Amino acid sequence: MRLIFLGDVVGRSGRDAVFFHLPILRERYKPDCVVVNGENAAHGFGITEDIFTKLRDAGADVVTLGNHAFDHREILLTIDREERLIRPLNWPAGCPGRGTALIETARGQRVLVINGMGRVMVEPMLDDPFPAIDIELENCRLGRDCDAVLLDFHGEASSEKMAMGHFCDGRASLVVGTHTHTPTADHMILPGGTAYQTDAGMCGDYDSVIGMDKAEPLQRFLRKLPVERFKPAEGEATVCGIAVETDDRTGLALKVAPIRVGGRLQPAEIPFW
Repeated sequence: MRLIFLGDVVGRSGRDAVFFHLPILRERYKPDCVVVNGENAAHGFGITEDIFTKLRDAGADVVTLGNHAFDHREILLTIDREERLIRPLNWPAGCPGRGTALIETARGQRVLVINGMGRVMVEPMLDDPFPAIDIELENCRLGRDCDAVLLDFHGEASSEKMAMGHFCDGRASLVVGTHTHTPTADHMILPGGTAYQTDAGMCGDYDSVIGMDKAEPLQRFLRKLPVERFKPAEGEATVCGIAVETDDRTGLALKVAPIRVGGRLQPAEIPFW
């Protein structure tokens, strides 16, 4: 099976880049499932129903979120209605929405997408993600109940993301980190067969401070005084993500590669499709 995951979409620049490049990626590489993190898509903070719909129209099978999941009030209703829009599953009980999506591909294969969030240096502080994710992996086992498992683990600390990767090794097809908006160079297949990358990076303008226009972050670092709201940078965005090919028999990863298209970063094409 062919899986593509794209990192945090940041603002209009990131949205426009994904709207343009994702249909091309789908046409060129013929992925069976595409997952996109959309938690910074609406002016850098949260997502709206309209943006979710447009991401789906562009080719996203599932849209994941993170700590900004509920920054726009309208999403409280949308997330209950849309099964392919998911938020971290370790949000406390009673929170709107769901943390997993089990979808069927065009070839009839089943993909479990899980969205989790770390607790180290991230607000709000959610429930422990490790037992919550463990329950999902046991209830829908790779190779028995589904053909692939993709976990978007939204977190700040690389140590927590790495620990989650090893915790899921052999039980997931891909564990990929989001939230720091910077692509890491550690894409690999873990000993148990799970593809892993600490952070997929963002789909946004990299002439910025993690996707935000540079002026206000610099002001706050230099003078410790907020002057105005953060706003997304508006230059050409780089679409960043990861591609994984899995074994149809086991659901475990056979090949993994980063994706970088457009913008300022050095391009990275998928070499095996």
